[in-house]
Amino acid sequence: ARLSARSAARAGAGLVSVAAASAAWPIYAVALTSAMVLPCDGLQAWRALLTNPRYNVMLIGPGAGTGHSVRDEVLSALDTRRMAVLDADALTVFADQPDDLFRAIAGPCVMTPHGGEFARLFEQDLAVDSDDAPSKLEQARAAAQRSGAVVVLKGADTVIAAPDGRAIINSNAPPQLATGGSGDVLAGIIAGLAAQGMDAFDAAAAAVWLHGRAAALFGVGLVADDLPDMLVRALHELQGPTAA
Repeated sequence: ARLSARSAARAGAGLVSVAAASAAWPIYAVALTSAMVLPCDGLQAWRALLTNPRYNVMLIGPGAGTGHSVRDEVLSALDTRRMAVLDADALTVFADQPDDLFRAIAGPCVMTPHGGEFARLFEQDLAVDSDDAPSKLEQARAAAQRSGAVVVLKGADTVIAAPDGRAIINSNAPPQLATGGSGDVLAGIIAGLAAQGMDAFDAAAAAVWLHGRAAALFGVGLVADDLPDMLVRALHELQGPTAA
């Protein structure tokens, strides 16, 4: 969650808030000096936070755990019909009943599964070795159509697919991204871009590219903690030279 929060802020979210259990609140408050850290214990407290209209994007999953309460928190967030980014544990908790998740998606939503999470959620094995097996692109498109969400199927050739059939295959991901926590950073970048008004598909596609570019700029020795700061360099590149 700390990686996601820092990345969302670096991507331009403006104001980032982290909802943390009271027992973990001091840890997050010390680590995130530029974010609001809010104590949040239980579903009712979470729902109370959601009544604040300033929270225009919600990212759920990194470090959330896989208890039943996470399912209810995801469903409550989706019920607001505001932009939601679902990653990691927020997807895993629906592996046994994925249609419960898909039926709840009524507003803009981005899901960011890696191959294993995708296989559990959509009951499709990406490693099927058959001439007539659907490609990764085809599977991502079908998953987006079935779920009603933008699907970011992560990997060296990350596929970003929208429910309307649009799709992009990203090709700038260096091998250094295969490090723990890099997915949390990606989810945060998506949230940060969406918070500024980008639609779900554009925010997801731009974030995947920026994620790869930030990793390439750092090079060998990258760990996930390096990515939020390198994101700034990637954004400066896009901005181009500025007048003195």
